[in-house]
Amino acid sequence: MTTDAVPAAIVPPRPAWRSLLWTVPFTVLWTWLIYSLPVLPESGLPALAVRLMVHGLIALGLWLGLERTDLTPGQRRTTWLTIMVPFTLWAAVAWTAAINGVFRTGAFPLPLLPSAIFLPVIIGASLLLLSKRVGQLLDAMPTTWLVALQLYRVFGSQWLAYWLRALLPGLWALPAGTGDVLTGLFAVPAAIALAAGTADGRKAAILWNIFGIADLAVAIILGMIISPGPFQLIVLNGPSIGLDGYPNVLTPAFVVPGSILLHALSLRQLRRRSRTETLAR
Repeated sequence: MTTDAVPAAIVPPRPAWRSLLWTVPFTVLWTWLIYSLPVLPESGLPALAVRLMVHGLIALGLWLGLERTDLTPGQRRTTWLTIMVPFTLWAAVAWTAAINGVFRTGAFPLPLLPSAIFLPVIIGASLLLLSKRVGQLLDAMPTTWLVALQLYRVFGSQWLAYWLRALLPGLWALPAGTGDVLTGLFAVPAAIALAAGTADGRKAAILWNIFGIADLAVAIILGMIISPGPFQLIVLNGPSIGLDGYPNVLTPAFVVPGSILLHALSLRQLRRRSRTETLAR
């Protein structure tokens, strides 16, 4: 996204702002650590820790959500495995490919990174957004969960730290990093506003989702047109974007499509919930 101020419409009610009292200092501290200790992100340990944490939260949230449905225990287990096994395999394949340099520019005649971004979104969206079983799950699950989960987007402040160290071009790092940070910072306030059950809270969550998707779209488009390869339109003087190597490549190869799918699921859930409430009146 851009460095412009967040649209006023996605700003949640006053009590929700209180969450920023801890998320903002945390984000600043993380950015300072990445800037001061560049060996930290280069080791891949922070990326591993964050992905394992998010993976665990998704697995736990999925199970707790299924327990709220009317499905039988056997159906719950089958649904949980049907979602988590492919999701885990996807993460493992992306991680293995990243470590082995599969996504590096020139490693293969055809660039694999764009496929790693778009194929999971195309396949995952077609399955998750049309599945009746997933619809049942979304109806039973609190709408706040999918929103608050993307607090992890604040870790995108590492792109700003890389820019400050002249390791990434500002043309990409500033909009991508700032958009990620804003999406992450406002995830919890948007979830709190949504929990109030008001029309304004739902509108805030919808606009937050749109903002988050737009941020990812801008990052993808800018990354493609300034990175070496068949889609490059702009050749920069200075540091290369350099996101095709481990561990940074995991962001476009796994985190970005995963985040897009979470936004899509959240929007589907909000739409279904709104329709149910309208029919109940």
